[in-house]
Amino acid sequence: MTNAPETKTSRSLAFVLFIIERIKLNKGVAAALRRADNPATEYQSWEYLAAFNIDLDKPWVRLPYATVTAAIAKAKIEQNGSIGIGNAIARCYDDGNQSDQAKAKLRRLLACDSIEEVCRILRPLFSLIDARVGAAVDYARLLEQLLKFYWDSQRVKTEWAQEFYRHTQSFATKEAV
Repeated sequence: MTNAPETKTSRSLAFVLFIIERIKLNKGVAAALRRADNPATEYQSWEYLAAFNIDLDKPWVRLPYATVTAAIAKAKIEQNGSIGIGNAIARCYDDGNQSDQAKAKLRRLLACDSIEEVCRILRPLFSLIDARVGAAVDYARLLEQLLKFYWDSQRVKTEWAQEFYRHTQSFATKEAV
């Protein structure tokens, strides 16, 4: 028996890496996945979600995967990031978590009562983060949080608030983590 640490990739991280690889290999896939966050065109991503054994019949499972898939495709990332969603919201503004606009965005996210609402509110936040932050969100961690939201929304909301309020970086420099 060995005492070497186990390097197990989480299912969420494996999914994020799977999507990043698909996007790198095929621009058509990237285009289809960018539409995954729109209820009218979400079905275009189902082929790739089903390939990863995502249960398409359960919206509390399908929507988090579709939302993260679209965010990854739109951000054109090369690898999973390291910034939590709360931290990323704070980084969008020069005065960070002291910004009234940042606080309003966080409060709106924390006010969500369903996974459908969370996914709808995240869409414009991803665009804002991509435009202003310049560092990638930890999509694997966000996916895990979204999947837990259906069962334990209070804990997930607490995590997002802690990420937001713990952010104390000098906002004048806005350097990537």
